[in-house]
Amino acid sequence: MTVPAAFAASQRSRAPERKAVILFWLSGGPSQLDMWDPKPDAPHEVRGPFSPIATALPGVQFSEHLPLQASIADRLSIIRSVDCSASNHTPITMQAGNPLARRTNDGRDGGGYPSMGSVVARFRGANSPHMPAFIGLARSWTSDVYGAGVMGSAYSPVKGLELAGKFNLPKGLEVARLGDRNTLRQQFEQLRRDLDHGQATDRFTQRAYEMVVSGRVQKAFDLNRESSQTRDQYGRSSVGEKALLARRLVESGASFVLVSGAWGYFDHHGDDVRWGGIEKGLKPLLPRVDRALYALINDLQQRGLLDQTLILMMGEFGRTPVINNQAGRHHWTNIMSMLVSGGGMPTGQVIGSSDDRGAEIRTGRVRPQDLAATTFGHLGIDLNAHWVDPRGRPIPIVTEGGRPIPELL
Repeated sequence: MTVPAAFAASQRSRAPERKAVILFWLSGGPSQLDMWDPKPDAPHEVRGPFSPIATALPGVQFSEHLPLQASIADRLSIIRSVDCSASNHTPITMQAGNPLARRTNDGRDGGGYPSMGSVVARFRGANSPHMPAFIGLARSWTSDVYGAGVMGSAYSPVKGLELAGKFNLPKGLEVARLGDRNTLRQQFEQLRRDLDHGQATDRFTQRAYEMVVSGRVQKAFDLNRESSQTRDQYGRSSVGEKALLARRLVESGASFVLVSGAWGYFDHHGDDVRWGGIEKGLKPLLPRVDRALYALINDLQQRGLLDQTLILMMGEFGRTPVINNQAGRHHWTNIMSMLVSGGGMPTGQVIGSSDDRGAEIRTGRVRPQDLAATTFGHLGIDLNAHWVDPRGRPIPIVTEGGRPIPELL
């Protein structure tokens, strides 16, 4: 996304409250059985190598490698019944919150439908005119971050890990010349073409310059402004650093931030592949994710931002209920577990349930479109809103009868 386009998205109508969403994307597919839905009474090949531990919620258990999350389970909602049957090994369906958005054989990724972050950028915008609305924090972009589809490039996610460089002045342009409107038009002629609303071009371009020279974006991305103690609390891992960065971005006015530790880092097929199996791959990873989420929730709480910030943690699907002969689990689209916190929503609960093997949904099915309705509702976006695609067709932002998850109202 260009600088003026980022500003254009930031200028959509905003609700009075500075509400935001932070989505942790567990790329590859998190194992429900080895994280938030352990089955200690199941056969060994189902329950896996980890032991369950008690949580702050009586009768609710997590994996032994999530002790920090277990200690604040009263501030979490765990959904054990996510229907991911429409999803595949891409971020498209779940990040769009739309079962109609999926990879097709003819390469039309998502069928043109936008991600939830892009809908937020269009229908709500940023909480500050100095920040983009939708920011992705991921190294592997196309594998971990889904964009705007055919909604338009102005609503695409900004590549957050490159953002500081993108907001530098173009080569040869001096700050002293910014007052010259002719110079503005000459230097940003190409960037201005990206804007959807030509009548607002001058205003958007001028404010884009203000974003550049104010330094606020660069400051938001500068983790060196945080104390060593705070950085240690989040952890110096990839996901820990990005979680802290997400807090800074939300605090500065971004409204939707996506965090991915690494491409496919939850894809634990077995010890013979890149990310390893459950014991060798998932076990060392869980403490990093555990610490990052725990620190973020506490940090937002201390800053008075938790009730305004909805935190989601999920992937594209779950894992098979039986450990394979390589000590891993394969993809499983029948069910997934996910975590929700903040946003002023009810917590201290488990939503839905799986069967005795963690293989199928037993109660409380939650669909991708229900997740979208819940997310948009938190941000004050009209769930009946629609946008018009390039063919002139009205497209609803919530598809297939999606409705807010009742337990989170």
